[in-house]
Amino acid sequence: MKIGIDARWIFREISGIGTYTLELIRHLAQADAENDYTLFFSDPEARDRTLADLAPARDGRFTSITLPFGLFSIANQLRMPAMLRSLGIDVFHSTNYMIPLPAFPRDRPGGIKCIVTLHDLIPLVFPEYVPRSRKKRLFPVYRMLMLEVARRSDAIITVSRSSREDILKHLRIPDARADRVIVIPEGVSRRFKPLPAADRRPGRKTILWVGRADPYKNLEALIRAFARLREEQRGGVRLMLVGPKDARYPEASRLASDLGIAPDVEWTGYLGDEALVKAYQDADLFVLPSLYEGFGLPVLEAMACGTPVICSNKGSLSEVAGDTAIRVQPGDVTGMAEAMKRVLTDPRLARDLSERGLRHAEQFSWLRTAQLTLDAYRGAMA
Repeated sequence: MKIGIDARWIFREISGIGTYTLELIRHLAQADAENDYTLFFSDPEARDRTLADLAPARDGRFTSITLPFGLFSIANQLRMPAMLRSLGIDVFHSTNYMIPLPAFPRDRPGGIKCIVTLHDLIPLVFPEYVPRSRKKRLFPVYRMLMLEVARRSDAIITVSRSSREDILKHLRIPDARADRVIVIPEGVSRRFKPLPAADRRPGRKTILWVGRADPYKNLEALIRAFARLREEQRGGVRLMLVGPKDARYPEASRLASDLGIAPDVEWTGYLGDEALVKAYQDADLFVLPSLYEGFGLPVLEAMACGTPVICSNKGSLSEVAGDTAIRVQPGDVTGMAEAMKRVLTDPRLARDLSERGLRHAEQFSWLRTAQLTLDAYRGAMA
């Protein structure tokens, strides 16, 4: 097979979907010694970083093309189909929802096979969480696009059973095609590992959160819960928020100031690989109170670093965390504050969560993700 992977989801400041794309490519290079791959990029820096990682395993089977047009451009729809055909691509995999639709006409006999990974359907499940700048303008287009993507794909990969249920429901997948919606969980990179006990330094307790500021991340509830906790542990605990600030959503920052806790809330902005691992390792507790997640990879990254986890019981988080995290109602600020207090003041509980979380995270492997994805490619060609 000749497999094309749209790697344009790998940005310089890598996101969760970028991480998925990068790790999938890295581990396909290990899992597959037979097939040839063409990787499509738009950012030369992302291309060079990805190909450098592949160097030992490439063996001439991985080539790249840097495209002069973006994922969301008209040129992507008009020019990409002919390019895929000219390259002799058998299977095209988009690691997020955007595909060049004309390359995959409905009900075609043969032709290029299309695999798409849909991580979540947040704009359809919770329309109120669509980013403010895009809500009125793009939401109807997104809905039509997703329905077309579902119709034209030979297989849809998703990352949790929860997301699969949403896809079947909201994209109107008929029962006869339901088996084409495949759950392949994400993995955890080996760089996420515990800090040796000898390297830990005493200091203020740190509660960590990682993500974007979108409303469904429920950051305001975390800040309110932290404010309640801080009333009892004044000066002894801080909240570290990792991720880019978003001018569309100033509420969380404003709330921290209004509650008088801003000096104890640190906004780090985007962190690169090494700094992110260190943030997980140094934290005493990781909290992810999202109202919805397609998967919730930061939960597993924290567990792999030996950090106790509190997470929401909504969406995929209960599924991904299992019984190795304390799960809370995302709207229960008092319950969230009490759970944080328990972990920070009970060393035995914290140690138990850490040890069980480590064992749980070991079950999620990017190599396994790649192997199952390769099976999906083969299944599409069968």
